[in-house]
Parts: sequence; structure tokens; C-alpha cells
Amino acid sequence: MKNIKTIFAVGTIVLLSASGCKKDFLDRAPISQMNGNNFYKTADDMKAALASVYSGLQTGGMYYSSMHVIGEMRSDNTEITDPNAGADLLAIDRFENLPTTSISSTTWAGHYQAIQSANIVLDKIGAVNMDEGLKARYAAEAKFLRALMYFNLVRIFGDVPLVVKMINNPQEGYTYGRTPSADVYNQIITDLTEAETVLPHEFTGADIGRATKGAAAALLGKVYLTQRRWDLAAPQLKKVIDNVSLNKYQLMPTYAGVFGIANENNRESIFEVQFRKGSTGEGSPFTNQFAPIGSGTAVVSVGNPLGQNIPTADMNNAYEAGDLRKAASMRNSYTLGANTVQHNYIIKYAGVPAAYLDSDNNWIVLRYADVLLMYAEALNEQGYVADGPAFTYLNQIRNRAGLLPKTSNNADLTLRVADQAAFRLAIEQERRVELAFEGHRWFDLVRTNRALTVMASKGMQSHHVVFPIPQTQIDINPALIKQNPNYPN
Repeated sequence: MKNIKTIFAVGTIVLLSASGCKKDFLDRAPISQMNGNNFYKTADDMKAALASVYSGLQTGGMYYSSMHVIGEMRSDNTEITDPNAGADLLAIDRFENLPTTSISSTTWAGHYQAIQSANIVLDKIGAVNMDEGLKARYAAEAKFLRALMYFNLVRIFGDVPLVVKMINNPQEGYTYGRTPSADVYNQIITDLTEAETVLPHEFTGADIGRATKGAAAALLGKVYLTQRRWDLAAPQLKKVIDNVSLNKYQLMPTYAGVFGIANENNRESIFEVQFRKGSTGEGSPFTNQFAPIGSGTAVVSVGNPLGQNIPTADMNNAYEAGDLRKAASMRNSYTLGANTVQHNYIIKYAGVPAAYLDSDNNWIVLRYADVLLMYAEALNEQGYVADGPAFTYLNQIRNRAGLLPKTSNNADLTLRVADQAAFRLAIEQERRVELAFEGHRWFDLVRTNRALTVMASKGMQSHHVVFPIPQTQIDINPALIKQNPNYPN
């Protein structure tokens, strides 16, 4: 699936091998270990190298599985209801995962493999004789992708090794220890700021799906929000909102119209990971992953149902009466033969796979509704204004969902948001149901310091706000790679 595979194993990144292809803009030729350093000579070579960075997003350590496992299953949104779904997943759900649990090593390796690919592009492209505008754009795309990967890593693990150049010698990897999160965030901000200035507003044709100026702006806004730098987050997110005047981003008329294979890369989508079915290694697994175990062909018609990411009863009850988003997001039962089986499951990623774990569904990383809610949050954190602009953006989301607006002095107490603290909870609730099953909930709870309050009854302790560093990393480089507090060494 990857063009260039690399492993940051215990502080070591090793160039291994290459092969594969993706959607049109990701098609590329393989690069072998033997000719890797001599390969990058032409614009086509750099196109292939950049394709391998995008390809990394598809891996199990990123958006194929890790990010929804961490973003949803770790939270109160979804759970494992059948142990046959997997012991490691059950451990994530119950806050019992250890440094040896596969989620840590898979996520760590997947992200650092793709970071190495991004660093290759950035290290090699300067010497390539090619159109300077295209060169700048390729570099900007690589910076956006590297920033996204480090943003995931720093939110999941805390301090992580910061590697911003290609590693040629495996021994060199041993010199990297864990970099303070603040420094990692500084690099993320630098990459996104530089990418935003260069990237185009949009792509057309076979290039749809590449990182855009709006994607960099939106991600940078989320970074600032995560850092609680409200004064920087608000104007950054407003840039994305103001792009509506360019007919770039807008809420789709219906919530259901955001999702489904026919609606991919729509006007609400800012950045999504591209998948394509066809038994070529480019398909997405979500349709199979999210179908209940034992549902046969009632939920997914091809391949086994795996019973992952099952919506909790609490998630089911989080929707207000009449919320149109629920029917587009989840179901409470399925019909198997003559029997109706009561079982929650996700339908946002429903499709007909070409084969087992081989569907067309993309994974949306950033969308316009997310930006509107982040902007409302940033405004409120700078100062509550009764029925002010923050209410306007919050209620845009509620209006599409078929719900009544929230106001500062509503006679209906369920719709009254009387102060800053109440607005925070209103945003949290709206983000939960608007972005349900899209990988945001856990990160939202951690970002707002609400994780322990919400999840303590599920077994969470304070140290669980970050995941354990993979034990393999510590074993091979114990001098520089140390475990997060309160996890076994």
C-alpha cells in the first residue's frame, strides 16, 4: 500500500521497500531500497514520492483503523460489545491497554513511516529540475501531511521524537529521544503556516483529494484550539469560513448528503483520506469493521462483520428528539431472516464492498461543520456574548439537523445557554452528535479537560489522557525513549 515503507523503531527509521497505487493523483512507480537515494531526479519522481506520503494515510496505523479506534472507541461514543472483535480493541475500550498492546506500536509505526516519506520529499525536491511552482506546491503538500501526522502523534502520545529530515542510516535514528510537545507543536505550526501560503484553494479532476489552502488553514485552527490559544484559533478558522464567498466551503443542504460514496469530496469536505475499492489494496474497511458480529449479510453484504465501533446506549441517547443526524449516522436494529435483532451500529460508512475490507468509503478528516463549531468555541472562550456570533454559528449546525436554536434566555431550559460554562457544554454536545463516529470525540474530551470527568466511570484514570509509548521503542532505545507516567516500564 505504501511506496516507501519506513519504520521508526525505537528511535530508528529504516528505508525498506516500495509498491502500490491509489486514486489517480496517487499513482506512482515503485522505488526500491537499492535505488532510493538516486531515484529523485525528475518531477515525475517527486510526484511518486509525494504519492507515498498520501498513501501512508491509508495504513492501519492511521485512518484505516487506528484513528477511529482511538478517536471513538476510547470515548463514550462507541464500545466493543463482543469479545470476538479483538482483545486489543477491548483493552482500548476498557482503559486496559498496555505498552505491549498493538494499538500503540501500529499507530507509532504508521505515522513515522509516512513522516519519513514526507521528509524524503522535502529533502530531495530542492535539487530536482522542475517547474518551480509545482515544486513549491509539492513541498507544501508534504508539509501539510507531516503536520497532520505529528498533530495526531502529539495528541496521542504526548512528547514524541521530532524528525524533520530524511534518515539514511538506521544508526542515526538512535539519536532521537522524545521531543517536548511544545516544540512538536511549534513545528506543526511552522509546517501549516508555510503550507497555507502556497497551497491552492482547490483542485480539479484527478487531483481532487490533495491538501488545499483551506485544509491547512482549518488544521492550523484546530491546532491553536487544542493549545487553547483562542485569540489565534478564531481568526484562523474565520479564514475558512470566509472562503464561502469563493463558493469553496459550505454546509451541504442535508446532513445525509455529507456521507456516502456518491457524496465524497463535496463542498463541506475540507480534507478526506481517499479510498478506492477493487481488490488492489486501496479499499476502506469501515463497512465490515462497523457491522455487528452475528449480523450475517443483513448489514454488510460482502465479507465478515467485525463488531468494532458499536455505538453505546449513551451515544444513542445523546441525540435530541427530531435530530435528523441520528438516522444518517446509526441504527438500533437489523433484520436477519424473520427476526429483528436489537443492536446499535454505525451506518455513516455503509457500502457494498468489492471484497472483504474493500469498500469505497473515504474518511473525512476535516469538514466545514467542524470549523463552524470550533470557531463558535473559540469565540466563547474569548468572552461569552449572549446570543452573539458564537450562537449564530452553533445554530447553523442545529438548523440543518432540524433542531430549534439555542438562545441565552430561552423559556425551554433544554435550549437555554445562559453563560460561558453552559455554552462550553452546548458545543461539546453539538460536536458529539454532529461529528459522531468521525474520530473526534476522544480528542475533544482531552482537549477541553473533560475526559476524566466523562470517562472515569468507564475506567479512565488521569494518566490515560495519553497512550503508552510502544514497549518496543523503549526496549531498543531505553536511554532516550522513556515511558509515559503510570504505565508499566
